[in-house]
Formats: sequence, structure tokens, C-alpha cells
Amino acid sequence: MLQALAVGGFGPATLLTVAAVVFLGGLVKGTAGFGYAIVSTAVLATLFSPTVAVVVMILPMLVGNLRLLGELDRAEIPQCVARFWPYVLGAAVGTLAGMAMLGRIPRPVLALGLGLFTLAYVAATQPWVVLPGEAWTRERCFRPGTAAKVGVGLVSGVVFGATNAAVQVVAYLDSLDLDRSTFVGVLAMILVGISLLRLGAAWGLGLFAAGDAAPVTLLALSAVAAVPGLAGVAAGQRLRRRLADGTVTAGALLLLTLIGLKLLADGATGL
Repeated sequence: MLQALAVGGFGPATLLTVAAVVFLGGLVKGTAGFGYAIVSTAVLATLFSPTVAVVVMILPMLVGNLRLLGELDRAEIPQCVARFWPYVLGAAVGTLAGMAMLGRIPRPVLALGLGLFTLAYVAATQPWVVLPGEAWTRERCFRPGTAAKVGVGLVSGVVFGATNAAVQVVAYLDSLDLDRSTFVGVLAMILVGISLLRLGAAWGLGLFAAGDAAPVTLLALSAVAAVPGLAGVAAGQRLRRRLADGTVTAGALLLLTLIGLKLLADGATGL
């Protein structure tokens, strides 16, 4: 496998770097329940093009979130599906639109966008300061009706498809005041459904050929990256039981802030 990937331009050093980055993202995800995609994608975007970073994370996200589905009790799954299907439907449509835009966005612009969404993720997730207009946004955008769920899901999907940023998904679920295990499980359920769709869409749109890589080679890199990502999620789940929620949240958001600022700097330099 290493030799095959090296033919496509991914040597052992690159593989080890990707493995370390995805393990870190999985560790954050397993510990905090969020941040897998944005941490890993943002760091990988400083090593490769943002398009390659987004595509490489498709399989690791799918596998990692499959593991976290165990946070949901089996009896809760039908209730969650009935409650969240309008949101998932909107997110699925939006994701396809976002992925169609992905190959057409210039690299510096995508890096800037990813950096901005990373910092927006931090601002929306942090629990210490109430943002101006936050209550108004929750009231207007996160209503329980079907139309509101589809609309928010559509916007979430466009952003997620183009950047891997799931800030809207997290903000939506946060507005429902779910307990930590249910939050993690429902978030995983939504992202698993969307990730399955993204896998087929990425292949159909030719995104696995991004960065002049052979499609099978980039798909193989994504598959290989899923292994350390899964290990990171498992390690994070164990770590979560030993740390206070406040410590976990503060550490994850600090890391995301540093990554977001780095992406902004890279994007601004490339313009």
C-alpha cells in the first residue's frame, strides 16, 4: 500500500504526517464530540490544497462517526430519525451543491473560507460569551418546524460540502439542549448519512482526482487515513471520561482558533 501511494506522490513521510493529523482530529472528536472534520481538514489544508484536504477526510469522517453512533441507545434511533429527517434532507441537498462548488473555488479563497468558518465554529461553540444576536438567530433559524429544519439543513450542507465545517450542525444541535451522549450520537448519525452521500458524489464529480492525483490513489489515501482517525476517536472517548467538560471544550476551541488563524494567514498570503 505504501509503495502504491508513493507512485501517486504520497510517500511514507506524507502518510505518517496525514496519519498524525487525522489521529489528532479523531482525538478531539472522541473527547469533545465535535471538531474532527474541521481540525483535520484545516491542518491538512496547510499541507495540501484545501480541495485535497476536504476529499481526504471523507472516509475518516464516515468511519469515525460510525463508531460514535454507539453513543445513541438503539431505542432512540427511530425517534431521532423521525425528529431530524427534514434537517438531514436539507443537508443532503446542500452538501451536493457545496461539493459541486468545491473544484471551482480558488485555493486562497477556499483557505480563507475554511479559516473563517473555523473561527466561526469557535465563536458559535464557545460557552462563555453570549454573542450579539445569538438569541435572535436561535429564535428565527432554529425553530422546530419542518420548513425551518430543511432551510437550516440546506445552508449547513452547502458549507459542509465545500469546507467540511459542521458549525451549523453543531449550533443547531446545541440549540436543542441535548445531553452530551445524545448530542454526540445524533451529530454522528447526521454526519454518517451525509458522508455516505458525499463519497459517491466526490467520485462522480471527479474530486478524487484533485491535485493531479489519480482518483484511486486519493481514495486509497482517504481509506488509509481512516485507521488512525478511528484510533484517535477511541482514545478520545477514553480521555473524555477522565476530564471535566470545561477542560475538554477549552482545549478543543484553543486548538481550533490557532488553526483558523493559520488558514486565514495562508489564504491572505496567496491572494
